[in-house]
Amino acid sequence: MPGKQGGQTIGEIAAESRVNIQTVRYYERRGLLPTPQRTAAGYRKYSRDVVARIRFIKRAQELGFTLGEIAELLALRVRHSEACGEVSRRATVKIAVVQRKLRELERLKRALERLVEACRRRAPTAECPILEALEEPEEHA
Repeated sequence: MPGKQGGQTIGEIAAESRVNIQTVRYYERRGLLPTPQRTAAGYRKYSRDVVARIRFIKRAQELGFTLGEIAELLALRVRHSEACGEVSRRATVKIAVVQRKLRELERLKRALERLVEACRRRAPTAECPILEALEEPEEHA
């Protein structure tokens, strides 16, 4: 039962956070979650704020932050005086990474569109241009 013996079980935390139990254990091993108290029988008992922390981790992952970067962001939450500027700097770096990936994806899209168009124009007996392109060494832009 939630709240019993001063905390929630790992199953309750996992269910409320919408992750599996192995994820909670993994985050704990990575130091992303505080070490929980243990009952006399050895069961983990987590404080209520762990759910919010797991949701923060999952949302940061969705935004493209690695677990290492998330650990740094969590550490910044503790040091409020410098947190906002540093988080802003890290987000700006992440924006640059996302923009680079978008440019790369746009280049890939254009290349695939050219291949599909070449496929449409090929003679019935010609080799598939897409397969030919995949066999060629990669061009560096």
